[in-house]
Amino acid sequence: MIRVGVIGYGYWGPNIVRNLHGPDNIRVEMVCDKSMAALARVKKAHPAVATTTDPCEVLKSPQIDAVAVITPVWTHYELTKAALENGKHVFVEKPFTASAAQAEELIELAERKGLTIMVDHTFLFTGAVRKIRELVDRGDLGDLYYYDSLRVNLGLFQHDVSVVWDLAPHDLSIMDHLIKKEPEAIVATGEKHLNGVEDVAFMTIYFPQNIIAHVNVNWLSPVKIRTTLIGGEKKMLVWNDLVADEKVRVYDKGVSINNGDGEGIREALVSYRTGDMWAPQIEQAEALRVELGYFADCILNNKTPFNDGHAGLRVVRMLEAVDRSIRKRGELVRL
Repeated sequence: MIRVGVIGYGYWGPNIVRNLHGPDNIRVEMVCDKSMAALARVKKAHPAVATTTDPCEVLKSPQIDAVAVITPVWTHYELTKAALENGKHVFVEKPFTASAAQAEELIELAERKGLTIMVDHTFLFTGAVRKIRELVDRGDLGDLYYYDSLRVNLGLFQHDVSVVWDLAPHDLSIMDHLIKKEPEAIVATGEKHLNGVEDVAFMTIYFPQNIIAHVNVNWLSPVKIRTTLIGGEKKMLVWNDLVADEKVRVYDKGVSINNGDGEGIREALVSYRTGDMWAPQIEQAEALRVELGYFADCILNNKTPFNDGHAGLRVVRMLEAVDRSIRKRGELVRL
């Protein structure tokens, strides 16, 4: 049994604590938040859980095996470092850190101490992404061509991070998980309209073997849209995360080029294939509960999670490249 101390009970913290009561290999032992009102909510929902306003009580407690850092990104480095120095495994909210240098230092510290870092890339544990990963690994889509995502809504506005650091980690972590190749370069544009940070941004990510990805994140959309298209050599799919049924639809559609050679002139003949559409069955388990159970399993069985510190670092490097490209008005930034 892994005993967890949770630091931060704001927007995401209650979901962490609630799901820590689910798996049989992990449980919440203590919750820390500087807000007494937040701690009162903890006591009302979970009377048996200890509470504190002092993070050191969590970080140094011998009754705690792992710490969940569910706080603003600018606090992740110091809290995670302190947890590791006190011999605790760490589950840290996305994005992993505020810089790649911070992430590299934490990874080195965890490896030196034999501790686990897991970055909360929750979408990797949704039934939809797990099914898409299965289709990709099985070769159903063939060689991947593109990843195209629209992740927009009205708000929630953040004051300490831009829409890039708030929403893009979802898609960047999904791309990293599905494409399984290091990106080569990024081009990004964005603008600030309301509170001094980008609230609209467009990113294009170039991968080896002609794979291209595009992500649009936006806090100023009149509607909420969570749609992703993934195109492959054999099949293509659409993932609409906001629908109740048929979240993933796979289309047996494609294009091929037949090269002809007529009288010395090479002719490219385009042929289109249109087949059936099918919607695979998607597992309905809550992603965060699955993820926290996996976190405990990795610790108990000394396994390296696929969403470890290195995965978090790859996402942070892309976020930093996006910021550099936006500052240079869309200049290509190589990774």
